[in-house]
Parts: sequence; structure tokens; C-alpha cells
Amino acid sequence: MAMTGVLRPGHVQIRVMDLDAAVGFYRDVLGLEEMGRDASGRVYLRAWDERDHHSVILRAADQAGMDFFAFKVADEHSLNKLEADLRDFGIKTERIPAGDLLETGERVRFEIPSGHQIELYAKKTFVGSDLGQKDPKPYSKRFDQGIAPMRMDHALLYGPNVDQVLEIFTKVLGFHLAEFVTLPGTDIKGALWLCCSNKAHDIAFVVHPEPGKLHHVSFYMESIDRVFRAADIMAANDVRVDIGPTRHGITRGGTIYAWDPSGNRFETFSGGNSSYPDLPPIEWSWEGLGEGGGLDVAHRKMHETFLTVVT
Repeated sequence: MAMTGVLRPGHVQIRVMDLDAAVGFYRDVLGLEEMGRDASGRVYLRAWDERDHHSVILRAADQAGMDFFAFKVADEHSLNKLEADLRDFGIKTERIPAGDLLETGERVRFEIPSGHQIELYAKKTFVGSDLGQKDPKPYSKRFDQGIAPMRMDHALLYGPNVDQVLEIFTKVLGFHLAEFVTLPGTDIKGALWLCCSNKAHDIAFVVHPEPGKLHHVSFYMESIDRVFRAADIMAANDVRVDIGPTRHGITRGGTIYAWDPSGNRFETFSGGNSSYPDLPPIEWSWEGLGEGGGLDVAHRKMHETFLTVVT
């Protein structure tokens, strides 16, 4: 498929209540590389197979959660066109100047009806990886430093008005709906898995009464074996685990959900199916999400914490 418009998830800014503890966790336990700090004290990190300057930004705050989630677009023309399309759709946008984030160009920020701040940007400094860009090595020296995910992969966000969110992402931003869950006794789509690529998903939403909530940020592992290794590292470091290791029916990905020191949930995710825009979305019932193994294939049940604990 042609890679135009919105390309992929680019970065997420996470609020943490103890910056030192958070940096220690994301750097030493999760295994991200610290890339820099800005004048406001924000800390920038990335995973070992990422080539752009950063994908995770940590900001000290009084309350945990997410400030914004961003997507990289193909070029400046795409950025301008998508901003115009958003405005034509009735969505207010804001231009954030280049340099507001380290090594990042101008960003377009807008709030979606679920209460989340979404950003688009075209430029971020390419710093490469220690694998090299020519005749790359097969193995990174950071491959075994902590959990060591390959990349920041996606986020699941909780909030109201997911039907309106679906319209914006599909009609304006060019995403396609890969899978969805209908609410009990209705045909209303209460959970969405959306793609701008051919991954299992690039962002997901679940209906929730409170706006702007973060369910989890997901980090991609090469294999289910690496997910099991992540479980051992979590146990060795007394990381609180929510679910897993198990596998989803939805997306068919291997998974562990756990919490960082501030209570923000994160996921280590592997595998997953492929999604293409010409394929009709896969439908799940509420019963299929639980008893059908949509959430947890191994236990075939819903987990109360998964539905209720957000930041």
C-alpha cells in the first residue's frame, strides 16, 4: 500500500508523578534509551530499533496520564492538507512551533471528541540506530538491556463519543477500521482498532464516561518469547502486572499489561495480524470480547481492572 498522509505513530507524552522513578523505570527496566532533556525538564526516550530522535516523552506532573499522542505524516504538504481537512470538518487546530519538542518540527495539535489531544508532524531528526544504516548488524547492543522493545507501537485511549472519533480518523485522517466490539445488546461500536498502516492497529479507542483517559501505551516485541522474557524482568523488578502473559483474540497479539511507577499502564505486545484498507473490519460481540477470548484467549474472561483502571 502506498505510504502517504499519516504514516505511523510518532511519539507520546506521558505524565508521571515522580520523574526520577519514571526515568529509572523506562530506561533501566523497560530498556529505552534516554535521548535528552529540555529546558522544562521533560525527558526524551526511544526504543532500540527506532531511528528518529524519540518516541516517548516523560513530563513531571501531579496526576498520571497522557498529554498527547502524535503521528508522523509523509511531508509538509501532507501536514498542511490534513490541517485544512480537519478545519473543513469543523475541528479547531493549533500550530505548535518547531523546537517546542527537542529535534521536532512544527506540529498540528487538535482535540478529538473523546477528549484526547492528537498531534501531526512531518519532521523529526533522524539519528539512526546502532545497527547502522548500511549493511546493518543483526543485533543491537541494547537488545538485552531491560525488556528492550523494538518500538513504541500504539496506544489505547478511553473516552466518550467514539463514534465521532471513528468519523474523524476514517473520513479525515485516512485510517481504516480493522476490528471493533459492539456494546451489549446493540450494534453500537464501543471499541475501535484503527490503522494507518497494515499493522494490527496504530491506535484504539474504548467508550468511557470520562474524557481524555489513557488506558495503555504499547511497546512492540519481536516474538512471544520476548514477551515471556519481559514477564521475568517484570517479576525481578516487582513491576505490578495487570494481565498476562496471554494472547488476544482481537489482533491475535501476544501481550502483558503492567503499570509504571506512576500507575500508567503499558503493554508489551508481539505478533498480531495484518490489516489492509480493502478488508472489511472484524466484528466482535461483547460476549466474544470476554467468553470468546477477544481480550484473553487463555482465560476467556473479562478483567475488571482492564475495563475500569485508566489514568
